[in-house]
Amino acid sequence: MRRPLVAGNWKMHGDAGFIEAYAGALRRAGRAKDVDVLVFPPACYLDRLVAAVAGTGVEVGAQNAHWANDGAFTGEIAPGMVRELGAGWVLAGHSERRALFGDTDERVADKIVAALEANLQPILCVGESLAEREAGSAEAVVARQFGVVAERIGREGLARLSVAYEPVWAIGTGRTASPAQAQDMHAYLRSLIEARSGGVARDLRILYGGSVTPENAPALFAEPDIDGVLVGGASLVVERLLAIVRAAEAVGAHRN
Repeated sequence: MRRPLVAGNWKMHGDAGFIEAYAGALRRAGRAKDVDVLVFPPACYLDRLVAAVAGTGVEVGAQNAHWANDGAFTGEIAPGMVRELGAGWVLAGHSERRALFGDTDERVADKIVAALEANLQPILCVGESLAEREAGSAEAVVARQFGVVAERIGREGLARLSVAYEPVWAIGTGRTASPAQAQDMHAYLRSLIEARSGGVARDLRILYGGSVTPENAPALFAEPDIDGVLVGGASLVVERLLAIVRAAEAVGAHRN
């Protein structure tokens, strides 16, 4: 049984007071039962959040990391720096990084390789635009994005990877892929993983990201190939993130 994962991506939000209040609410809520909880703050707050959530069971990750571990890359953060700050995870290939900062499939693969070498757990984000979905090429886009990374990291790397399917047209728009649409793509992704790595596909977690809320989370978690969620705006309100965690707990208990 794949353990559900609820990951909150704060994007470029938060400050010291926000972190203190957020962590306090997490401490009061207690440890999640049979659910992994992960938060991605801005890079400048990684160590502060790591310290604030110590003992809660909540893990911390970076929203992005460079493909090199040092060098003349002004403004960037290296995977080794992320690890030294106490974080254990990193996102790669988020649609905003692809669209706004020019992260190509090949560059995303570079970042995944670097993250693995730094002993970070990467989450590879993949997903199609509305135009690509309407053109009938959603699966081809996702297969390409995943395939470039899979070629680079092989079976051993895939065993350490998580994947987040985030249809670009559903991120921050209030639109969500239906549970059936999300399940179809998750099942397709698992078939791609199975074709490359056999048994790894049974254990690799595939998350859904795209306007996830406490209201739609139960239906998403009920689908057999949706192993968790990557939450954007709703994760900025700790009570809403905790409500999504409770939805994951409820579905997990039912499956068990």
